[in-house]
Amino acid sequence: MADTTPIRWTLTFGAWLIATVSTLGALFLGEEMGYTPCVLCWYQRIAMFPLVLVLAAGLFPFDPRVVRYALPLALAGLGLALFHLALIAGWIPESIRPCQQGVPCSDLQVVWFGFVNIPLLSAVSFSLIAGLLLATHLKGSK
Repeated sequence: MADTTPIRWTLTFGAWLIATVSTLGALFLGEEMGYTPCVLCWYQRIAMFPLVLVLAAGLFPFDPRVVRYALPLALAGLGLALFHLALIAGWIPESIRPCQQGVPCSDLQVVWFGFVNIPLLSAVSFSLIAGLLLATHLKGSK
């Protein structure tokens, strides 16, 4: 049986890299560009920011059990991001009022290319991280 540790390390490193870029992007938009995050954005940050540390701790030395700690955070963040996208699309009524204080969750502060917004970027990041972590787990279970 071949050693899959290098492949699994690379997949986990990819997840860490995405989490790090996402965290730095969120901090740049909030701290440097002055965009105030809504409540759902804060919750997504709560799921993303620890992934940088959790995944890094699982890389040096590589510990395949990092998946069991990181995957729930990635899936929770993905669920929040998808809920946020559904709210923006109007599929979920605003009467649910997830954002009662501060910036309304249905407001889009940033839109690139006519369709790329921050909740979409969040959903893509969490999807990629979850996919890489699942691949890490599946490579080890063979």
